[in-house]
Amino acid sequence: MICRLVVTIFLSLVLVACSGIPSVQERQTHADELASAHGWQALRLPAGDFDLMAYLSKVSADEALLTLYLEGDGFAWVSKSQPSSDPTPRDPLALRLALAQESGNAVYLARPCQYINAEKEGCNSRYWTEARFATEVIEATNIAIDTLKQHFNASELVLVGYSGGGAIAALVAARRTDVVHLVTVAGNLDHRAWTALHRVAPLRASLNPADVAASLADLPQTHYVGGLDRVIPLELAQRWPVGFRGANNKNLRLLDSADHSCCWIPLPTSLY
Repeated sequence: MICRLVVTIFLSLVLVACSGIPSVQERQTHADELASAHGWQALRLPAGDFDLMAYLSKVSADEALLTLYLEGDGFAWVSKSQPSSDPTPRDPLALRLALAQESGNAVYLARPCQYINAEKEGCNSRYWTEARFATEVIEATNIAIDTLKQHFNASELVLVGYSGGGAIAALVAARRTDVVHLVTVAGNLDHRAWTALHRVAPLRASLNPADVAASLADLPQTHYVGGLDRVIPLELAQRWPVGFRGANNKNLRLLDSADHSCCWIPLPTSLY
């Protein structure tokens, strides 16, 4: 009797804890509504081993530059030890950054298994945990970007990556010759240092952006760091390779009032 009571109380607490998490459908609907309110189009892109979800602005004629906003890791973990069943973001910050762009062609590109019903599609949770920056993820992102570049008839790209999307942006930029500016917002540009700082399991199946930093040293870069960010703190960014930071940390921009998920919009895009 006592055991049943304990189990009942435990399950009730779990249900209460989970009740504040929007369902996958609610998260998808939220993104759809944000995009449609700005007249943006949803597009599912076959890309290598994955289908990637994108939201596209209307095409501006005679615009050679395309700005791509790459989403963060999304709802990757339910707890420190339990991955979520679907990484679709609860708050798609990179989408909100994209929608805040005042002019020019822009695209929001989600990460593998976001917005496509991960459980139904049989997505492996390794792609939002230890393999979130795996070779096949970078290759898929590259393929999707090629498709989007052709759609907009663009010749130059600005890559803007939020959180883990910053890692994707850097790894993609290292493989391309058409990127004219790399921008990260609370970006994770050295996951080995990041996992060591937070004492969490290393991302052994992922490429590390820090390993390609030297090859990007001549690329114009802007890396926004939140003064209140405990996930990617300033002390971590200041230890990134100089290929990202630039001499005397000239590529770092500190926003005092921002933390990892709050107060980034509007982004001071005039700075890049």
